[in-house]
Formats: sequence, C-alpha cells, structure tokens
Amino acid sequence: MRLATLALAAALAAPHAAAQSVEERSLEIAGETLRYTLRTHSAEAHLSDPAAAPSQGSALDTAKLLNQYLAAGKLEEAALLSNAPKRRYEVFRDYRLDVGEEPFRQAFAQYFTKENRLAAEIAIGTHTLLIWHLARTDHYAGLFFMQIDGRMLIDDVPSEARSRLRRLLEAWRSGEIRPAGR
Repeated sequence: MRLATLALAAALAAPHAAAQSVEERSLEIAGETLRYTLRTHSAEAHLSDPAAAPSQGSALDTAKLLNQYLAAGKLEEAALLSNAPKRRYEVFRDYRLDVGEEPFRQAFAQYFTKENRLAAEIAIGTHTLLIWHLARTDHYAGLFFMQIDGRMLIDDVPSEARSRLRRLLEAWRSGEIRPAGR
C-alpha cells in the first residue's frame, strides 16, 4: 500500500517535476499590481525527449509537442494546439512561405537546443507565459498559453490576461523580474 501511495504522489508531481522553484509574486506596472506565479525549471527541462509520449498537460509539454509537429512539417497538427487554430495555421503557413522550409524549422527548433534555455514560466490564473533565453541573439522570447478543458493551448486570442503577461515579459526583458538568487 505504501508503494502505491508513493507511486501516486510521483505521478501527481510529474507534470512539474522539472520545476526547480515556484514563487507567488506581484509587480506594479503602470499603476496596476500584477499578481503572478513564477516557476523556474532545471537547465535541461526544455529539451525534447523523442521517446516521450506527446502530452498537453503543461505549457512546456505543449511547446515540446508544437516543436515536434513543426519540425516534421505538420502545420495542421501544430495549429490545432492553438485556441485559434485557423489563424495559427495561416501564420505558420505564411511564415514558412516567407522564409522557406529549412529556416522555418530552424526558427522553432532553436527553442529546444542545449545552448538556449527555458528561463521562466509565469502564470496568471489559467494563462501562462514561457520565456526562453536565446543565446545566439541574447534575446528573451515568449510564448503564451491558456488552459481550456484541461489542455494547455497556444493563446492566440487577445485578452486582458495575455496583455498582462506581455507586460511581465517586458519586465523580464528589462530586468525588473528575475528568479530568486539571480
């Protein structure tokens, strides 16, 4: 019985097993106090495991699945990971037509290489922002998600929550937000 309890506890912790710390925080921006959760991950949490089963249980899982689809040229499947799939498909299609197949794949694959890293995960309610540090350009890039019916989807619909997360991304880029100890 004790072994079953430990297995259940491990399974429940699995979606965030790679998280190193979770902090509740607030930041005042333009007269508004934004309350958010800051989650940091291990240095290799963003690396894809080709043997792992596809999942949409967390924003990072969805981002990894998105990358797998885009690397395979599966724009339709990738677009279905969005809360506005038709529009997301059009954006992927147009970008691929603009830059070409190989640069398109490289643009998305860069998020999951060893030299780049997942810097932070910031959440407000059911909305989540993943922030990557892209080493080659020394830039912080963000991808927005929202939870709908237990699935994390790319958040392509403008909303107040997404606008707040965008302001927090800018605060991260300017250095106003950093994980503890940095």
